[in-house]
Amino acid sequence: MTGSRLVLRGRYSGWTPPRLWRGLPLAAALALGFVCGGCSLSGQFDSFFGSDKAEQTGSITPPPGNKEVAELPPDADLAFARAAASELLRRGQKDASISWENPRTGARGTVTSIASAYTSSEGRTCHDFLASYVTTSAQSWMQGEACKQQKGVWEVRALKPWKRS
Repeated sequence: MTGSRLVLRGRYSGWTPPRLWRGLPLAAALALGFVCGGCSLSGQFDSFFGSDKAEQTGSITPPPGNKEVAELPPDADLAFARAAASELLRRGQKDASISWENPRTGARGTVTSIASAYTSSEGRTCHDFLASYVTTSAQSWMQGEACKQQKGVWEVRALKPWKRS
């Protein structure tokens, strides 16, 4: 092709985004900060609204159906909790929890190791744990102690209802 001319064009397309769009990331971050932080205001604002009410304190009552169990759960459920405690301590992880569930009764919970291992009066390594027990009509906590047996198996030696202080 003789006589044709090569024309090079740059990337300029004749359109630039409005300047408003340049600040969009900053505006979005500020908006998100206001939305998320709006409920984190703390302090007493009664003086601004002229409230004369005296401050009252009291205990919180649990919702209906959340009865604390004063005795240990049935043995069938305890077997699953004990097995979970043995497995948790066998793993030897610090600050760990493991869940358990009895598929027949629907009871479930978690076992969490507490404190550090210690040596019992018999010279065995022992560990304390907390276990939750949850059913459709009740929930409670149990405190237990497990000790390592000669073959390295953890055996739950004590399990009793945990009393809240």
